Amino acid sequence: MKVTEIQSIFPLLIFLIPIAFSVPILTLGRRYKAFREWCAFAGLIVTFWVTVLIYRQIISPGGLKALTWHGWFYLDGLSLLMEFLVTIMGTLIVLYSVKYLAKESPRGSTSEGKLSLYYGLLILFVGLMNWACVINSLIMLYVSLEGTTLTTVYLVAYDWEKKSIEAGFKYLLLISVGMIFSLFAGILLYCVSSSGPALFLSKLGGRVPEIPRTIALVSCGLFIAGFGTKAGLMPFHAWLPDAHAEAPAPISALLSGVIIKMGAYALVRTVVVFAPQYREIVILMAVIGSVTMILGIIMALTQDDLKRLLAYSSVSEMGFIAAGLGLGTYLGLFGGFFHLVNHTIMKGLLFFCAGALLYAAGSRKISELRLIPKKMVVTGFCFFVAALAIGGMPPFNGFLSSLTLFMALGESDLFWASILLVVASFLTVAALVWAGYRIFWTKPVPELIPVTANPGPRNAKEVPSLMWGGMLFLAILCLLFGVYPQVIYPLLDSAVNGILAISAP
Repeated sequence: MKVTEIQSIFPLLIFLIPIAFSVPILTLGRRYKAFREWCAFAGLIVTFWVTVLIYRQIISPGGLKALTWHGWFYLDGLSLLMEFLVTIMGTLIVLYSVKYLAKESPRGSTSEGKLSLYYGLLILFVGLMNWACVINSLIMLYVSLEGTTLTTVYLVAYDWEKKSIEAGFKYLLLISVGMIFSLFAGILLYCVSSSGPALFLSKLGGRVPEIPRTIALVSCGLFIAGFGTKAGLMPFHAWLPDAHAEAPAPISALLSGVIIKMGAYALVRTVVVFAPQYREIVILMAVIGSVTMILGIIMALTQDDLKRLLAYSSVSEMGFIAAGLGLGTYLGLFGGFFHLVNHTIMKGLLFFCAGALLYAAGSRKISELRLIPKKMVVTGFCFFVAALAIGGMPPFNGFLSSLTLFMALGESDLFWASILLVVASFLTVAALVWAGYRIFWTKPVPELIPVTANPGPRNAKEVPSLMWGGMLFLAILCLLFGVYPQVIYPLLDSAVNGILAISAP
């Protein structure tokens, strides 16, 4: 199936617009509040409008289409899928942050300078993420992903305390070192490819037959180590629990919902195009994915810190996605992309709920949050929706994507991996529903409550509507994509066929 390439300015606009809006926020946000939250919101709305215009061009009758700008920027169905995820989650995070960051915390009030830097870097990050999704150069993909890492370091260390600074440094160090392996892989492919200095990702699949077998396998191994670090796959995941736990809740949703997905995106653009020709790559991705999904959720079961529990759950879910995408088949890619979208929704919702609990009760420890009175009805409802969805329970979205991955692994004769996927799904729903039960349904035992226990949970009440509004929106999507998944099928189909069209024959 051939992809029709259309010259367009849209691949430039999709990342230049949010970057342009970040400039007045960073320069004027300290003095004028209008150049902060609402400027960031306006920039994301404009970006979303451009994304819709791109959707109308790519998802239309007449075969596969991709927008390009002189070959250096390439925007196909997969790029469009990622643009939607980044823009929608960025918009919800900005709205959620307005109230979340405005509240004075026990650590001290938030200064105007910190707020302007927060919103400026947040929308700058969206621009860099969009850039990474449309850049067509193998080496520049590495550069763009490193740019997203540098932008989010401050956001991870936003509280500027010992633990958050340590988490930010660990995040920067481990991802930067890990990503070096992907740079080595890109250089190695440049050296053996006849395409010269302009080795485009959209042409990489066609170059696979001319690359020596040993070089191809070594390069893919290096790509998995490098981009697998960004994705949080085991054993490259060490940065993820600390960064997710210590970052502000909206940034945790960003890390889990968007940033680690960029690692999966980069693996699809590089490793997956080799999969149809090399069975070894399929097996390796299935092994790494299976180990990640099982060990990640086992680690989650031992956590009392709610955000660390969710962080290890994200590690596990990335194993689901990696195992499916690594198959390189239509069903595997479809299930992988579907679960990628669903995980962004489900885990974003869970971290929003964790942020709501921290906002209302001043704690993220499950053993303390069990003291919460039955006043956070919306938060409790959203938490259980996300917990059941991410555990693969019908009628929610996670059930359909997990089922698709199960069938894809079975179709590729990887029955052992499909069984491990089912086991990981049951452990996931057990871990999250048990956490939700202890927080929202368990009655505290007075004699077991320590005198020094945080009094905040006893006085907790529902968070402002600007926070729970985004939570309800994501909860509705969990149900919508589970009951009526056809609404997202055209986008998923375009993403899958676009990758298959440029993969190795």
